[in-house]
Amino acid sequence: MTVYFIGAGPGDPELITVKGQRLIHRCPVIIYAGSLVPTAVLEGHRAETVINSAELHLAQIIEAIKHAHDQGLDVARVHSGDPSLYGAIGEQIRYLRELGIPYEIVPGVTAVAASAALLGCELTLPDIAQTVILTRYGDKSPMPEGEQLAELARHRTTLAIHLGVKHLERIVTELRPYYGGDCPIAVVHRATWPDQDWVLATLDGIVEQVQAKGFRRTALILVGRVLANDSFAESALYRASHAHLYRPNEN
Repeated sequence: MTVYFIGAGPGDPELITVKGQRLIHRCPVIIYAGSLVPTAVLEGHRAETVINSAELHLAQIIEAIKHAHDQGLDVARVHSGDPSLYGAIGEQIRYLRELGIPYEIVPGVTAVAASAALLGCELTLPDIAQTVILTRYGDKSPMPEGEQLAELARHRTTLAIHLGVKHLERIVTELRPYYGGDCPIAVVHRATWPDQDWVLATLDGIVEQVQAKGFRRTALILVGRVLANDSFAESALYRASHAHLYRPNEN
């Protein structure tokens, strides 16, 4: 018996991995995050038990897994995006280790990757940004020391901010001294879902546009010059003068 923490991807059921889909179809027990995972992801399953974890607290989830374990039944524990990022799997794994229940993590497509694809951009451009920082906005739950947004903004690289759209005005205020008011920022709402929508603007203009859209939750914030920049050097990888193992210098 194994518990499979499966990343269902950002919303589009076609963006789940082949392995993740195969396990969902095979496992006799499915526990899925119904508030974030569309039921279309579960299509084709033959599970005897399907549980929406949005209706449960942690102890109840662990009890359901333990019950499956006692029966020798594999569990597909389905989370949105990639379960290793803000998936709350760490606390579940801690209990599974204590109980001696085997588990495996199956990666998924992240909201960051889906949003970049939707915007048609690369998040790491030569001379512009070679680092992507994934973070969340600390409000009710404080951030660890050194991870406050202003500290991260000092790097002036590409930022992906989860769980922050309700605090967009405060975020802009904290970022503007480091990025400048003309820096591009995108707010992507429910990337890859049928009702997906987004705004691409500057730090100076984003708040009003997002308010007009009415985005309140399930949105990712991307910040950085990579979002609207065609003035960057070409990569060395495809440069004609750059020789490597697969393309040796013929001169």
